[in-house]
Amino acid sequence: MNTPHHASQSEVTPGHPPGNPTLGAPERGATDAPQRTPLPAGYRGGVITAITVFIGFSLSFVRYWGFEAPGQWTSRSVAVFIALLLPIFAEIYALYRALLVSDDDEVAYATTIKWFVWSVCGMLVAVCFAAIVMSGALTPGTS
Repeated sequence: MNTPHHASQSEVTPGHPPGNPTLGAPERGATDAPQRTPLPAGYRGGVITAITVFIGFSLSFVRYWGFEAPGQWTSRSVAVFIALLLPIFAEIYALYRALLVSDDDEVAYATTIKWFVWSVCGMLVAVCFAAIVMSGALTPGTS
């Protein structure tokens, strides 16, 4: 008796003709993901050192602002304190990213560097704001 041959699921790849199920199919283990490009030696160590130096500076400045700076706490000094904390959180996040194994890839590393640069820029703005508040330039009635 002549029975029709039904292709099993393993024989036919969806979107491909039943006669040649592997025609045009990706090779086993191949993915559409871009190739990883590892960083040159020393890049990760350098950025981790730079981030920790800036975190040390930032925490030292917050310690000064919170405990050693003269004067009373005002709404402006609290605003400066919050403005100082935000870049510190970004620096810590950049350090976390830099310590991940996946950060050895150029694309992930570039994102980490962006986080770090923006956190440093944020800290510079916050320190300038602190200097303005400390100078009394924003206080009404002072010249």
